Amino acid sequence: MIKVLIINSNYYKNISKNLISNAKKVLVKEKYKIDILEAPGVFEIPFLIKKNIKKYDAFVALGCVIKGDTPHFNLICESTFNAILEISINFNKPITNGIITALNLKQAINRSKNYKSKKPNKGSEAAHALIKVIKSGPKSV
Repeated sequence: MIKVLIINSNYYKNISKNLISNAKKVLVKEKYKIDILEAPGVFEIPFLIKKNIKKYDAFVALGCVIKGDTPHFNLICESTFNAILEISINFNKPITNGIITALNLKQAINRSKNYKSKKPNKGSEAAHALIKVIKSGPKSV
């Protein structure tokens, strides 16, 4: 059984709750074993992934960063995304990124809604991407 750790930044609680809910629905359908670990912010996600890298087969990073008036948004997003990519490559583990980067709260809410239709949110998008990566392999021609 494939073990997946969802690491969620709970800074924006309602947004992250919806991201987790949608990611879980997708992964449960595939019968993956899922654990969830909370992070205080997205900046801490790469550390928590690396700390748990040997215990899980794959990871989903979830959270939200909303642009403010300072360069903090750019610094946090760039360093976090680069660290996640580096860990994935260095440890040869699939890690998908469902971290919302929004210019305002309205954008973030729209990208994290609990849709009853087929329209995905960033949590389900990250979970679907993870499944595709796990199932991918070379095809004979």
